[in-house]
Amino acid sequence: MPSLRQLSYLIALHDLHHFGRAATACFVTQSTLSVGIAELERLLGAVLVERSKRSVRFTSVGDEVVARARGIVRAAEDLCTAAQGSRAPLTGAVRLAAIPTVAPFLLPQMLPAIADAWPNLRLFVREMLTGPACEALQAGTIDCVLLALPVECGDVEAYEIGVDRLLLAVCAAEDASSVAIPLDDIDATRLLFLEDGHCLKDHALAACDLQPPNSEARLVASTLQTLVQLVDAGLGITLLPEMAIAAGILSGTRVTSHAVEGLSAERRIALVWRRGNARADDLRLLGDTIRGAVIARPSCLFPRESGSPGARNDIARDPGLPLSRENSDDVRTL
Repeated sequence: MPSLRQLSYLIALHDLHHFGRAATACFVTQSTLSVGIAELERLLGAVLVERSKRSVRFTSVGDEVVARARGIVRAAEDLCTAAQGSRAPLTGAVRLAAIPTVAPFLLPQMLPAIADAWPNLRLFVREMLTGPACEALQAGTIDCVLLALPVECGDVEAYEIGVDRLLLAVCAAEDASSVAIPLDDIDATRLLFLEDGHCLKDHALAACDLQPPNSEARLVASTLQTLVQLVDAGLGITLLPEMAIAAGILSGTRVTSHAVEGLSAERRIALVWRRGNARADDLRLLGDTIRGAVIARPSCLFPRESGSPGARNDIARDPGLPLSRENSDDVRTL
């Protein structure tokens, strides 16, 4: 029978399309990985990979084997984590991804709280765009993702941490107003967005009831910092997460932020994991710890009110609301 190690080699090669990089990812030599895949082909009696000096191509049988192998390896990992989790909560390794428009502003607040609450947890954190992070989640290469809802992330469960408002950012040289700006006064043609792949762009478009541009925009940023600099230069306006503004992203610029009258622009920050994950109880505890850190320290995130199951998807706008420990009421399936 094929071994889990051989199947893992095949999956890594399929994902990276390079024997050397796949070997590095599996912590083995290239010759070890190559021999392991060749032995797998011998056991199955089928050619899975077409090799050449310049490329690696999978046969149709190889693609099917990889798809099945992912489920087998994932089930084996779930078996191990279920056994490990029976000893003590949140021990061992947890692989967490965080999207770029959340990571810089929430990680400094939550990581010390997690370290204090769970000293036996080895948390591996990686910043990833929403799409790749959700793909990695479904593939089983990470355990959970800290992201912003609504978003399509496959068959997952979500523990909602709180609400992050989107505020209009303008250059003070253009508009010195210190009050909320009416929605009708916003010139949609001057709105600047992050590049494709950032869910914040989708949230901003949805908030303004706009369709994605038909042609490539003249000015596109890959980070919130670049977006702020474009606004500071008077090249447009944008919507920024309130957590970024509270963290000081506008410091040293002429950019000011305003609420928008008639605009309900917000995103829900949540920890999500694949439905059926054997460590779901651990991940609920992790989400609970993150939300506790949000409440314990000043933050622009408004914690979600917990109560009856019928109201468990509501998000509170009062940061003074108590934090419920009823974990079963804090998780919903997307």
